Amino acid sequence: MENRVRVRFAPSPTGPLHIGGVRTALYNYLFAKQNNGDFLLRIEDTDQTRFVPGAEEYIIEAFKWLGLNFDEGVGIGGDYGPYKQSERKPMYKQYALDLVAKGKAYYAFDTAEELAQKRLEAESQKTTFQYDCKTRQSLRNSLSLPQDEVQRLLDNGEAYVIRFKFDEGQTIEFDDLIRGHIKMESSLLDDKVLYKSDGMPTYHLANIVDDHLMHISHVIRGEEWLPSCPLHVSLYRAFGWEDTMPKFAHLPLLLKPDGKGKLSKRDGDRLGFPVFPLQWQDPKSGEISSGYRESGYLPEAVVNMLALLGWNDGTEQEIFSLEELVNKFSIERISKHGAKFDLEKAKWFNHQYLQKVSNSDLAKVYLDELNTKNIATTIDKVEQVVGLIKERCSFSNELWAQSDYFFVAPTTYAEKALKKRWKEGMGAIMTTISEHLKAIEDNDWAQKAEDFLMQYIQSNELNMGQIMNCLRLAVVGDTKGPNMLDIMRVLGKDEILLRLDTAIKNINL
Repeated sequence: MENRVRVRFAPSPTGPLHIGGVRTALYNYLFAKQNNGDFLLRIEDTDQTRFVPGAEEYIIEAFKWLGLNFDEGVGIGGDYGPYKQSERKPMYKQYALDLVAKGKAYYAFDTAEELAQKRLEAESQKTTFQYDCKTRQSLRNSLSLPQDEVQRLLDNGEAYVIRFKFDEGQTIEFDDLIRGHIKMESSLLDDKVLYKSDGMPTYHLANIVDDHLMHISHVIRGEEWLPSCPLHVSLYRAFGWEDTMPKFAHLPLLLKPDGKGKLSKRDGDRLGFPVFPLQWQDPKSGEISSGYRESGYLPEAVVNMLALLGWNDGTEQEIFSLEELVNKFSIERISKHGAKFDLEKAKWFNHQYLQKVSNSDLAKVYLDELNTKNIATTIDKVEQVVGLIKERCSFSNELWAQSDYFFVAPTTYAEKALKKRWKEGMGAIMTTISEHLKAIEDNDWAQKAEDFLMQYIQSNELNMGQIMNCLRLAVVGDTKGPNMLDIMRVLGKDEILLRLDTAIKNINL
């Protein structure tokens, strides 16, 4: 176990999972798998005031959909459980008390009102109040109060928190695998609360204790945690765990499409794209936020897209299977700079992956949609149609818009195309064509029909584009669609003739 790579994804169940969090989990997954290591799921629910029902289940379902499987953790089990911090609650207090005993932390008895007053006083002097090495001696804590007074307060059950004690005038140094060597002066840092008056640890204490007990070798997380890292490094050293302290890597932010600030749910709402892997309904407000799954994205496309938002392998390659990502991923090639979210690129990725889906698999999905529209057809026909039009689609929910005419005859005809193509006398020409098409024997009818059309247009010195587009208008209702021979082959002789005769009658009314 000593040199084994072990990483964790440790979300808080406070709502839906942002795609920035998904990318963090993905990088952890790739790093673990590349090194034959372990990928853990730990739920950090120490802040019960922010707990949202259904969020934990949402997180687990999202990763199942994405195909990123955890080796141990919540819902899976393992040798280092429980993997939910609320179930580990009893152990944290002793670790906080150990730090107090070592002189690395202290009791603070200040009330919320007293601290609020300190902040107001600081604001009136145009400064900011911070509980630190410069102010703690003037506040109510076990460093400023006499020992017997501290004991009396504890014996009386007075509410307290336990704060970390930063020594004055120290330089805290550590290495980050992405950012390089980092230094921070201890005098600039506030004495963070480690253990709260409600008996729950803060994120900082629980996170360090759990990472240590779970033998986490690398902490790969978002750069928003970089300011907390000096405290976390100091906690490892205070506990005497520096030799087994994990290596840190702080990932760049996912930015808005214009690059100005962190990508948020509001950006997705405003610009019309999801920022969550799955659809989410807020249990309080009932508000529904869109998800990549429900928007028609394929999980492989989402994984590929997210992998390249902040990392590349140094080549021009853009399409990577999960196996290729595992083989090629390296922390050294993660950018220090934020990555802009690009909606058009996201669609492009989905288009690429949709083309990889077999026609038979896509036909099954499309047949379900056709059934909801009460359209009677066969799976063979749907598979033929999918093969002809899927390259025109980026999402499976675009199949209908690209192929409705294969299942429903047109009742209207594109006005602009009619004006441009259906000139005087076209009805007579189409009538002649229809009569000839009807006379062609059924065997290999579509190919023979095309051969006739080519010969007819050339021998009568007609405009090829005009005639073929008018035929397409009659059959499709517009000038869109794949090769006309393919359309004729799928629809068959009877349907083509019916549509052609209907168009001749309706357009020439």
